[in-house]
Amino acid sequence: MKTPLVVGVPTEIKPDEGRVGITPDGVRELHAHGVTVVVQSGAGAGASIPDDDFRHAGAEVVATAAEIWGRAELIVKVKEPQESEFEFLRSDQILFTYLHLAAYPKVAEALLSAGTPSIAYETVQTDDGLLPLLAPMSEVAGRMSVQVGAHFLERHNGGRGVLLGGVPGVRPASVVVLGAGNVGWNAAWMAAGMEAEVDVLDKNVDRLRHIDQIQMGRVTTLASNRGMVERVVSGADLVIGAVLVAGGRAPVVVDEDLVRAMKPGSVIVDIAIDQGGCVATSHETSHHDPVFEKHGVVHYAVGNMPGAVPHTSTYALTNVTLPHITQIATKGFGAAVSMDHALGLGVNTLAGQVVNQSVATALGKDSLPLERGLEQCSMI
Repeated sequence: MKTPLVVGVPTEIKPDEGRVGITPDGVRELHAHGVTVVVQSGAGAGASIPDDDFRHAGAEVVATAAEIWGRAELIVKVKEPQESEFEFLRSDQILFTYLHLAAYPKVAEALLSAGTPSIAYETVQTDDGLLPLLAPMSEVAGRMSVQVGAHFLERHNGGRGVLLGGVPGVRPASVVVLGAGNVGWNAAWMAAGMEAEVDVLDKNVDRLRHIDQIQMGRVTTLASNRGMVERVVSGADLVIGAVLVAGGRAPVVVDEDLVRAMKPGSVIVDIAIDQGGCVATSHETSHHDPVFEKHGVVHYAVGNMPGAVPHTSTYALTNVTLPHITQIATKGFGAAVSMDHALGLGVNTLAGQVVNQSVATALGKDSLPLERGLEQCSMI
């Protein structure tokens, strides 16, 4: 019987990131499968999870990141490795986290240089095209985007001074959601619940049909094309960018000329910023400095939006990652990704090369077939 891999959970060091890679319930489940889990002291503090909760669940709590990275065979994180963590990367250790390599090519180069086998949550994809490990964070970001947008529409925060839902006798705010996937659907749902006028745009009419059937006319669904985007965005009070290409760079849907055409004090929330952004004038911001103004428009482009609500986000994330963590830890990397096609699509780097085709295209590199990578990988 194969000896389970040691799972390591370091403290997240990306600025403003309070999530942690696993919950105590997740630790307890792994412990029941004979998996040793090592958690860095304070890793759960940002998510309001004390060390003792991890200890009581069966985890070993250690003081330093170096010890976590040094002992663990499977590193479970939330965000991509930061530059100070690059030195810990190695070829006989699996990294399981959000990577977004299309937006962070330096991280890709570090993984390739170290020969690290990595699996990205955001490219684990089922046969029907769903992204199960991205979905809960998409739901969080989509719902947050509306409350963030409403906040920055207030005049003292730089906005037009518009109440999202209006009041009797006064027109509510116009909200445009670009993209009808998990992010866009949740954003539209929240905006409609706050009684805004909501337009959702997507090229996939089936997605629009689904929203229309559920919302029963409370949300207007529109087929996305250049002309339609220009018309609705130029008149919007709040634009939510929710466009996604799995593993690849987000397409730019709103160009700079269109931003110039928007109303002064309107707000853009570019949720796609961790994939490069879908608005030409966006650049990544942080929770402590979340907005900037360009052409009179307030831009919010925080790359880790769910990090603002880390307790909720951590539990939502562990709900979907835990079965895969268990599978990798108990069966080994090769067996896990070979028997689970969706997990196999999550493999981004292996044997010093890029495996996922979309990621390779975004990085301008050739892709290595997973089967060949497994043959070359010394861990297998």
